[in-house]
Amino acid sequence: MNLNRLAYFAAVVDAGSFTRAAVRLGITKAVVSQQVARLEREVGTTLLIRTTRRVHPTEAGRTFHARCLNVLQQAEDAFDELAQAAAEPTGTLRIAAPNDYGTSAVVPVVAAFSARYAACRVELTLGDETVDLASGGMDVAIRVGWLADSSLQARRIGIFRQFMVCGAEFAGRFRAGEPQGLAGLPFVANTALREPLLWQFSRGDAEQIVRMQATIAIDATPAVLAAVRAGAGLSVLPDFLVRDELAAGRLVHILPEWRLPSGGIYTVYPAARFRPPKVTRFVEMLVAAEQKTG
Repeated sequence: MNLNRLAYFAAVVDAGSFTRAAVRLGITKAVVSQQVARLEREVGTTLLIRTTRRVHPTEAGRTFHARCLNVLQQAEDAFDELAQAAAEPTGTLRIAAPNDYGTSAVVPVVAAFSARYAACRVELTLGDETVDLASGGMDVAIRVGWLADSSLQARRIGIFRQFMVCGAEFAGRFRAGEPQGLAGLPFVANTALREPLLWQFSRGDAEQIVRMQATIAIDATPAVLAAVRAGAGLSVLPDFLVRDELAAGRLVHILPEWRLPSGGIYTVYPAARFRPPKVTRFVEMLVAAEQKTG
C-alpha cells in the first residue's frame, strides 16, 4: 500500500474537491485523481462519489478515511520521534524530585547530564510535596512510593525496599525476635508518610502489623536518617538512602528476615505526544544509573 495515495485520498475528503486537494498538496489535479483511482482499484470498492460541484465519500469511504487519518498520524509520529531522537538536548530541563531520592540518586545523574550536554541547563527542585507539573512548568518529576491515579503519564524505572533500621550503638540495647517486639521501642516517625506509625511485616506466609509509638516526629526523610544515626531510636527508611550507612556499619538492619512493603520509583510527565530530547536523554541516564544500583 502506497502511503501517498492514502494522503491524497484523505486530502480530497477533507477539501471536498480534487482541485482544492491538489492545491493543498502542491501537486496537479491530474496526479491526485489518478492516484485516488488507483487506490480504489487496489481496495476493490468505490470510495468517492464525484459530482460537478463536490466530491463526497461513500459509506465505505468515510470508514476508510477515518482509518487513513490514524495511519497517517502514526507515520507522522514515527518520523517526528526519529527526528527528536537525533536532536541534542537544549534549553532548560526542569525536574522535580523528593528530597531523599533526589539528593542520593538524581543529583549525581544531573551532574553527569550537565557534563555531557553543556548546551542544556538544569533546574532541579527538591521537596517532599507533590508538585503540579503543569502549573509548575516542570518537564519531568521523579516520584517514589505508590502513585495515585492521575491523567499524567508515568513510567516505573525501579523499585526500592524499606528497612527498619537503627544506629549501631542503639542496636545493642534490645533483643526482638519478631516484629511485635518492636512496638514499645523508641521510634522516629517520618510524618511525610501517610502512615508513619503502622507497618506491615511479612516472612513467607506469615504477617504481622505493628503500630510503633513515636518518641520523635520529623517531616523530612533525610532528617529522620540523621536522628536515627544519632541514636534516637528505630525508623523505617528506603534502601537507597541507607545502603552506604548499612555497608559502613553506622546503621543496623533490624529483623532482616522480615520484609516491609516495597515501593516504586517513577518518572512522571505532563500529558504530551512527544517528549523533547532533554527529557528523554535525562531519563535514559537515570534509568541506567538505577539499573546499576538495583
